[in-house]
Amino acid sequence: MAIIGTDILKAKEILTAGGLVAIPTETVYGLAANAFDASAASKIFEAKNRPSFDPLIAHTDTLEKIRTFTNGIPERAQLLAERFWPGPLTLLLERNERIPDLVNSGLEHVAVRIPNHPLTLELLGELDFPLAAPSANPFGYVSPTCAKHVNDQLGEKIPYILDGGHSNVGIESTIIGFENGEPMVYRLGGLSVEAVEEVIGAVKVRPHSSSNPKAPGMLKSHYSPDKKVTLDSLDSVLAKGVAPERVGVLTFGTLTDCPIPERNRFVLSENGDMAEAATRLFSGLRYMDSLDLDVVVAELLPEEGLGRAINDRLRRSAA
Repeated sequence: MAIIGTDILKAKEILTAGGLVAIPTETVYGLAANAFDASAASKIFEAKNRPSFDPLIAHTDTLEKIRTFTNGIPERAQLLAERFWPGPLTLLLERNERIPDLVNSGLEHVAVRIPNHPLTLELLGELDFPLAAPSANPFGYVSPTCAKHVNDQLGEKIPYILDGGHSNVGIESTIIGFENGEPMVYRLGGLSVEAVEEVIGAVKVRPHSSSNPKAPGMLKSHYSPDKKVTLDSLDSVLAKGVAPERVGVLTFGTLTDCPIPERNRFVLSENGDMAEAATRLFSGLRYMDSLDLDVVVAELLPEEGLGRAINDRLRRSAA
């Protein structure tokens, strides 16, 4: 299994030599490699069993560094960067030749982000290259929000996990690009659409892609536990003859008069707090995977704020 620790210099040494390190961010843990080195980046795809058509996000710590591997930052992208970085925002920017085709799947744009985690920002400040870093989990599975999650799934494939505690946002970053100059949300995430629109005005949300996505995290089926997930009502599932003890429930808010055994329930937030629900979402899906169940009934949240991003993950878990 991987070594887990907080040694920035050890992480730097491995990454500089072309190796892999799992890194903490405020959203989820990432599996990182030198984004300027195609050979290093290829190890990410191999370790995750990730298809090469699904591009990666390049992480760094300053706008000045981002300008060295992109061809400029559009005005509205600059406004978003100044307002939300470091934070759960990823921007699609036109890349230059420093970014290998493998990292952005041969596309004209590269996804970039400045994450808001002190340990990773310190590491990025030590490096003269950005880190390509998708979520540190097998492709398509539930994203990790702590070092243990990473070690449980990829510990035999990576030498070091930088331990930054639990991710305090808990779902991936919001990805925004520009088509014909107009802003487009390619992935709903930890930054709400409403917050984005307060800065740059109305944005459109692009539907998911089943192949050849334009940005990371756009595949229709994703974030999936091994258990079957359904968005059908609990009543309809039980009406099909599934025994209550074979059903798991992932819910938002308190449960009353519920026939499902208490151990088979996971409440995302008892008081209806969407930020707390986002933080607990992937832990809830992992908990359901640890139980002996036939089906997991997931309850959608109100379609507003972070609820939109949480519902996006639930729909793709059930796809």
